Amino acid sequence: MTTIDRLLAIIPTYLPHGDLNLVRRAHAFSSEAHKGQKRLTGEDYVEHSTRVAIILAERLRADIPTMIGGLLHDVIEDTGVTEVDVTEEFGKEVAALVVGCTVLHKVQYRGIERYIESMRKLFVAMAKDLRVILIKFADRLDNLQTLYAHTPEKSTRIARETLEIYAPIADRLGVGELKGDLEDCSFPYVYPKEYEIVKKAASDRLREKEKVVERITASTEEHLQHERMPFLAIHGRRKHLFRLYQKIIRHNPDLAQIENTLDQIYDLVAVRIIVETIPQCYAVLGLIHSFCTPLAGRIKDYIANPKPNGYQSLHTTVWCAVGKDEKLEVVEFQIRTQRMHNEAEYGMSTHWHYSEHGRSVAPKRNLAWVNELTKWKKELKENQQYLESLKIDVLQDRIFVRTPKGDWIDLPEGSTPVDFAYHVHSDLGNKCAHAKINGSFVPLETPLQNHDVVEIITDKKRKGPDPKWLAFVKTPSARTKIREKTKGVLFDWLKNIVTPKDDTAPKGIKKKTKNKA
Repeated sequence: MTTIDRLLAIIPTYLPHGDLNLVRRAHAFSSEAHKGQKRLTGEDYVEHSTRVAIILAERLRADIPTMIGGLLHDVIEDTGVTEVDVTEEFGKEVAALVVGCTVLHKVQYRGIERYIESMRKLFVAMAKDLRVILIKFADRLDNLQTLYAHTPEKSTRIARETLEIYAPIADRLGVGELKGDLEDCSFPYVYPKEYEIVKKAASDRLREKEKVVERITASTEEHLQHERMPFLAIHGRRKHLFRLYQKIIRHNPDLAQIENTLDQIYDLVAVRIIVETIPQCYAVLGLIHSFCTPLAGRIKDYIANPKPNGYQSLHTTVWCAVGKDEKLEVVEFQIRTQRMHNEAEYGMSTHWHYSEHGRSVAPKRNLAWVNELTKWKKELKENQQYLESLKIDVLQDRIFVRTPKGDWIDLPEGSTPVDFAYHVHSDLGNKCAHAKINGSFVPLETPLQNHDVVEIITDKKRKGPDPKWLAFVKTPSARTKIREKTKGVLFDWLKNIVTPKDDTAPKGIKKKTKNKA
């Protein structure tokens, strides 16, 4: 089967009314535009473009315009085709996606000035249409498969850029599996020694665990059927290698102790159960605990308390009796609805759908942070400030905390009650006097933890923030607001010294008097 045949076979599995003829036209257009162009691997360039579209369809369930954007993503950049040509053939929507991809094609991880400007362009393109970044993810994933054709220096640069920029953005957009693939393809180029150590140590362990999971999966299916408990699917899931590496070094940075560390990691392989409703998720959890013994503190309810990127599921780690000898094995179960599973697999791309008129409708998820990124460059004059802000607010792990009323607040990991206060409202931050976390008073510099309930106690008489807060606040927005406010306070203080209001001016300073002419 050719690459275009593969693409045309995938589309009807989730878009039964998708316009396959339009996709064929786009493939022919791309093939003609790239005629004679070869990749470093020696293959025709159109093969890469078609694989990009396949990744968009297979891994992200993208809409038709996005797939066509994938087929054409390099035609303006690398051929004589213009934006006008694309518009005439496929309309303004597709042309805008291709133009966005052309801008992102120039994003380079070289030099602080070019890098900062490139990142600004990236977020501006995302703010206009998030499908541009989906095409970029697919393009990057296919390019990572052929890094061997580049020089070692270029391969390492592309892989590092993927780990530090694109994978974290994919995580924030909830495209979990694609993020894992981007990381796994980059891992051997950025950390070659660590990759070999982890791969060698984990391979035998993973094979052994997968056999255990196969038996537990079959046993669990029997229990579900015996109790007449409905389920849509049950299967094993292997942990991505780079995520495993990250978990290993969190437990113990010394990779010489990796065998011992692997004994402490229980989710190398997990059993995933897909059901129809949320009540069924909890019912299945109860059933599993009836024939397996849960490990203390290892039940995680991400349905009631979702992860910051929207991920929802029930996780439980249990002891299960396996085989005829009833040997006890530790295994993790993940239980979720089909909607939660689609969200975890495809992220925000699942929200694009067709309206009655056949036009794509953008997702309704809260992506205000993307728009905020486009403003930072204007507010932060120093490139280093912008880079610091970018790393904290986008490329760093996130936490979810609640207000006393139960509203969720999304913050960077390591944020404090002061960051929380400024995120809610500037006035709340400026008048912040004390903080409670989960009902207990804490110092304002206390780092917040995922799912904390945070309450801010204000002082109405307070004129503004304490400049000392700058030493511990995490978020760029809090830091900017504190600086702005304390700058004004400092100016007033200096003005009062230079021009006293009372009649006892300090020596050396003459009081100003009005002429009574």
